[in-house]
Amino acid sequence: MMLAACSRDRGSAGAGGDAGTGAGASASAGASASTSVSAGAGASAGAGASASALAPYNVILLSIDSLRADTMPWAGYSRDVAPRLTELSKRAVVYTHAYSISSFTSKSLPAMLASRYPSEMPRDGVFFTKYRESTPMLCDVLGESGVPCAAGMAHAYLGKGYAGIDHGFAKWSVVPGITFDYNTDPFVTSQKLTPLAIEMLGDGKLTDNASGRFFAWFHFMDPHDEYQSHKESPHFGSKLKDLYDEEVFYTDLWIGKLVDFVVAQPWGKRTVIVVTSDHGEAFGEHFKWKHAQELYETHVRVPLMFVFPKDASSSPRAPRVIDEPRSAIDLAPTILALLGSKPGASMQGSSLAMELAGGVAAPRDVVCDLPQDEYNDKRRALVHDGWKLIAFNNDERFALYRLVDDPDEKVDLYAKEKDVAKDMLARFREASKAIKDVAPTGGIPKH
Repeated sequence: MMLAACSRDRGSAGAGGDAGTGAGASASAGASASTSVSAGAGASAGAGASASALAPYNVILLSIDSLRADTMPWAGYSRDVAPRLTELSKRAVVYTHAYSISSFTSKSLPAMLASRYPSEMPRDGVFFTKYRESTPMLCDVLGESGVPCAAGMAHAYLGKGYAGIDHGFAKWSVVPGITFDYNTDPFVTSQKLTPLAIEMLGDGKLTDNASGRFFAWFHFMDPHDEYQSHKESPHFGSKLKDLYDEEVFYTDLWIGKLVDFVVAQPWGKRTVIVVTSDHGEAFGEHFKWKHAQELYETHVRVPLMFVFPKDASSSPRAPRVIDEPRSAIDLAPTILALLGSKPGASMQGSSLAMELAGGVAAPRDVVCDLPQDEYNDKRRALVHDGWKLIAFNNDERFALYRLVDDPDEKVDLYAKEKDVAKDMLARFREASKAIKDVAPTGGIPKH
């Protein structure tokens, strides 16, 4: 779900069918035409690839709330829930093991923009968190280079001034006709957000400015609960997962209309489209529903693809599938690199520009971070070399999973694999040392 789409409900019971879903669904079944890349193996450009091979582009970020990686057709999902995104994936650089920074919107999206972990960002302690403007974010950095930013949102929590993440944007708009609901998201908004996005992208002040570049971000909400049926979508059934799949199809339909507009514009020939999500969604796995609360794969594995212009000479030579784990903490530095700008001094992520240009996708650890607030206990996780360690509360308990063999995290090996657990724990503690935790302003409200 998105920051604003997150419900306070921490997992009400429901009946959800999985329709072939599982966190362990094949991650690259739908990308057979692409070059698969893992550690030590570059694509056609190989180790000689350079980030400078990527000419400055415009960048449009399309984030979709509550979108699980394993429910995408290109990841092997049996239902055709996203035909337009599937077509895009065939000419994209696709990451099969991408992770959101956290497991719900108000912790993941601000962290994504800042390229920081939410635990170290000045903020309050409520569920729908507000962040202090003292943390530089993506468009603060772009503003120093004269690159304009615009954003269109579909949840009231993401209204201007509410979450504290709109600074640096020249224009920030929310779709009309919605109100704030602390417990759920009852609105259907994709049919409103796409026209709003087209209107914003039609403004020459954004797309025809002195810098020659622009950044735009649109956050689609409809896969977030409440899950609703749509006459435009195939009907998969009446269970929660069936309705969720309809929501994904409906969102995909309107994203397709937006993509059609983008590629038809003169500036579309030099525009990269990035598609991802702010977190996943649980349907009974680990006895959890929806999102927040935990950092299991169902909660934090998300789609990620970079779609380059078809006729850009500087595009990667072929679509690629990159299997190395990557984090959304890398998105802001990557977007800045694509726009020809340097990363902000406070950003902790690493640009993916080299591997987007065809270079080696070297292995590196991924950290997911869920700080405590009024409805969440602290969680932190580390992914390394096919293993995943999850720390609960203030590191009071740990769980260890071998994702290669157990992608659904059903068997906790922390007590059995003592040597691995010792190594993972040392890595986890080293990574945690680098995260300078900041206490929420005013403390954490009681609930």
